[in-house]
Amino acid sequence: MKSFTKFIKLNNLYLFFLFFALLNVFFSTEKSDAKTFLINEIEVFSPYNNDFNKNEIINQSFLKAFNQLILSTLLSSDVTKITNTSIIQIKSLIETFSIIEEKFIDEIYYLTMDVSFNKKKYFNLLESKNVFPSLLIKKNLMFIPIIVLEDTDQILLYSENQLFKFWNFKKPKYHLLNYILPDEDIEDFNLINRNIKNLENYNFRDITKKYNYNNYIIMIIFKNNLGVRVLNKIVFDENKNIKNFKFKNINFNNLNNLDKFIENQKIVFEDYWKSQNLINTSLKLNLTIAVENINNININQFEDYLSKIELIYNFNIFKFDNKKNVYKIIFNGTREKFLEIMKRKNYNFQIKNKVWVLE
Repeated sequence: MKSFTKFIKLNNLYLFFLFFALLNVFFSTEKSDAKTFLINEIEVFSPYNNDFNKNEIINQSFLKAFNQLILSTLLSSDVTKITNTSIIQIKSLIETFSIIEEKFIDEIYYLTMDVSFNKKKYFNLLESKNVFPSLLIKKNLMFIPIIVLEDTDQILLYSENQLFKFWNFKKPKYHLLNYILPDEDIEDFNLINRNIKNLENYNFRDITKKYNYNNYIIMIIFKNNLGVRVLNKIVFDENKNIKNFKFKNINFNNLNNLDKFIENQKIVFEDYWKSQNLINTSLKLNLTIAVENINNININQFEDYLSKIELIYNFNIFKFDNKKNVYKIIFNGTREKFLEIMKRKNYNFQIKNKVWVLE
């Protein structure tokens, strides 16, 4: 009788672990399928007349959302390679969509939608065009524009500087960089003015550290009768870069010229940031990882982190028992890059018989 009771208890214990292991499978599948790019609040409008067709308006929303996605994730030089994608193909990439708002004002129909795109399908489309996407990572940075009038040894900063006043006038949704301009500080102005002859070599850390920004762009515009030279000092995550441009003449008091100049320079900065975060989708590293499944909360946290890593192409549970889950992961990067990303959350591994065991 004792043996029979012991057998029942062991059997129930096995069923308990089996139940939680199955839960892990279901949660993993859901999280894996849920890897999407979400484009929020796409707005379109159309006259409400005899030719009104709601399906066409929705298709316009899909097209606008797709264009925003490619502008956010592709280098400007690659955008034209994808812009001719048909609406049928775009719709095949869509995971879900939802109508946020519909309204009629003065016989005009307004529609606001959220659209999510399947990352895996989107990456496959780009790979077929030999285009690599960038991680969709937004970044705040300090931006200091300085105009140097070389003929008079004068510096234009803050409200005297048209770039300072209009730089953030337009903020396209697809831009990843958010520019923080400094306060009007007389001490900073005097410091820059004292270094007017050495601005190309001056590191500006005395100014940027006051705002606690390690990411910044210093734009120095040298203007004289012969033309305009632009020197951009870019510092992102301790990576430094210099970008120079020359122009015959730019009238910053002409709003059209100013607007075009700002737009072009922002494209340069966006491309630089994207180039630091490109995903090589042709590189697919196959990993086998074993994780103890005794604590279901830890399992869910681990899977949630995997689902948020843009470089993970796919992951699922390959097999499981009452002690561990074994995952198959496809990673768009190197082994060292994967370990670096996982270490950010204190996930460390030991390799045993080609299986990475989570410590």
